[in-house]
Amino acid sequence: MDWIPVPRRRQLERVGITTIDGLLTHFPKRYEDRTRFDHFPTGDSEEPVCVCGIVKKTSLRRIRGWQKMFDVILEEEEAHALSQPITCRWFNAHWVEKMIVTGQRLVVYGKPKRSGSSVVLAHPEFEIVENDAEVSLHLNRLTPIHRATEGLSPRVMRRLIWDVLEHMEKTPVESLIPDSLDATPRGWALRQVHFPDNQETLAKARRHLVLTEFFGMQLCVAAKRAEQTSQPGASHFVADTLMQRLHAALPFPLTGAQQRAIGEIRADLAALRPMNRLLHGDVGSGKTLVALSAMLLAVEAGYQAALMAPTQILAEQHYLNFLRLCEPLGLRVSLRTGARREDSSALPLFENAVQRVPGNDGIDPLPDSEPHILVGTHALLYEGAGFTRLGLAVIDEQHKFGVLQRARLRNQGVAPDVLVMTATPIPRTLTMTLYGDLDVSTLDELPAHRGKIVTGVRDAAKLPDAVKFLREHLEAGRQAYVVYPLIDESEKLEAKAAATEFAKWQEFLAPMPCALLHGRIAPEEKDAIMEKFRGGETKALIATTVIEVGIDVPNANIMLIENAERFGLAQLHQLRGRIGRGQHKSYCILLRSPKAEAETAEKLRILEATSDGFEIAEADLKLRGPGDILGTAQSGLPPLKLGDPLADHELMRLARNAAFLLFERDPQLERPENQRFRRVLAETRKLMLSQVS
Repeated sequence: MDWIPVPRRRQLERVGITTIDGLLTHFPKRYEDRTRFDHFPTGDSEEPVCVCGIVKKTSLRRIRGWQKMFDVILEEEEAHALSQPITCRWFNAHWVEKMIVTGQRLVVYGKPKRSGSSVVLAHPEFEIVENDAEVSLHLNRLTPIHRATEGLSPRVMRRLIWDVLEHMEKTPVESLIPDSLDATPRGWALRQVHFPDNQETLAKARRHLVLTEFFGMQLCVAAKRAEQTSQPGASHFVADTLMQRLHAALPFPLTGAQQRAIGEIRADLAALRPMNRLLHGDVGSGKTLVALSAMLLAVEAGYQAALMAPTQILAEQHYLNFLRLCEPLGLRVSLRTGARREDSSALPLFENAVQRVPGNDGIDPLPDSEPHILVGTHALLYEGAGFTRLGLAVIDEQHKFGVLQRARLRNQGVAPDVLVMTATPIPRTLTMTLYGDLDVSTLDELPAHRGKIVTGVRDAAKLPDAVKFLREHLEAGRQAYVVYPLIDESEKLEAKAAATEFAKWQEFLAPMPCALLHGRIAPEEKDAIMEKFRGGETKALIATTVIEVGIDVPNANIMLIENAERFGLAQLHQLRGRIGRGQHKSYCILLRSPKAEAETAEKLRILEATSDGFEIAEADLKLRGPGDILGTAQSGLPPLKLGDPLADHELMRLARNAAFLLFERDPQLERPENQRFRRVLAETRKLMLSQVS
């Protein structure tokens, strides 16, 4: 970038562009067809318009004391019978006042709104068109609009990128993907994505560049997969006596999906390569039972099994469940969190059973002081957790752990088998990216004993009716959750808070006992609160999202969520999963505030219409976009500049197939024609490391 003036280079560096490649992959955010312009609008429009006109007049007025309003009256260049001027309006935009003067030719882009007799474009994007040697670069073409920043307007960025492409005209640009995936020359694609000849060449260029982006990502996934499968492991399965005894003691049969998943996991545990499997299912689909079944298989083979949960409440919930189910089998279960360390007493039943298992002669029984199953939070990652012979690591709510934390748990044993669980249904389009290096088992059916959940969206004004409905169910012996987005009131956010509203609910539901639960309550107090709620002593739990995962109280059949519009779609689905766990019909009431926008109303309607987590995940992806759901800081994925895993899922599939085929044929990328892919892999890994939490 030596030929770019130093001041301009510094401006580029401030937005993270430090190389020619960085500049060329600063792709346009949109394009304006400046071969023809829209006629000036005569009324409101939800769609933005792009128009060109001459500045007839400017005016600056003070409004409401210190605020200033700058108006630009724009006339259409080629006026027609119905043509009338439009007003471009900016508030407190001092830099705009200094740029626009009468007589200039402007291209503006924005949503028109009628205001009295005028049509106004508020804070439109604009560009001053000067009749100079560069006019052909900015007009009479499909014009790229790049993201702008202070000192780097779209016009400046366009000129810079044009100059770079001109410098490169005679330099061949190496393709970063196999020709079998797409043979379009990369240099041509880069020019066309910035300065397309037409819509067809733009689509062809974008396809090549999206495939390039996805291929780099999938190379990393394929390399990681190849590395994992080549690691030496140990077989962690010899028999399933303990698991069969557990299943025989259950009051309900396993679903077909659970049996299928256990079969897939059992095959992985028996193999000599380390297991890396995702157990993926909706709220209440029975993932924990599948995970415990896998843990019993590992324990019966003479190894320890560990489950790591993201919160203390969830870890304690798992610990209590495992204790109840495993003590009759003679197993020692331990809890390890930052605040608690608990061990069940030594039981001789199981050690005798292990020694009699055929094929297990080479494994010594664990010492009496060592637990068979450990449950904990991230405390399991550190010394003193109690691992002697870790054979299986189960990670619950995978997306809440960073990549490096997961790797640290894997390293606690000699390549232990790893089972990852998530109750956040992930659309298949994202499974290829977020969990591309894992084998996937999907629980796509709910157990027959799960109760039906009816969801209703109501205005906040209906709270008295909701309270009456709640009381009726509590008086009939049921229990309820009331959920708030905040712990304490906030001056910045117009939302209700659990601690503030608690006294109100005590009054609403008296004499029935209520309790307050949130993340700042001391661990011992949390335990006591949950114990009383599980035992039925407390009738209603006024809480924050601390109850989002893991709380299992079959008698709780009502959930009321205030300010429901402030929660994410997936989070609301997770919260709703706390009810419907018993045989009683359950009800989820979503109260929205009067100021809730149309977009949030649509989100809540989706929850009202379906309880299918996979449908909700797809809808969430469409509403929020892939960036949020991917959570690159947690996943360690490189940020995507052009591709959209949802809209471009077919291209993601093609890129994945090509990357995995490449590693299958050349696992070390040693062939001369594959040397370039080593550089792609190294560069993408560097990007990934910069994203790891």
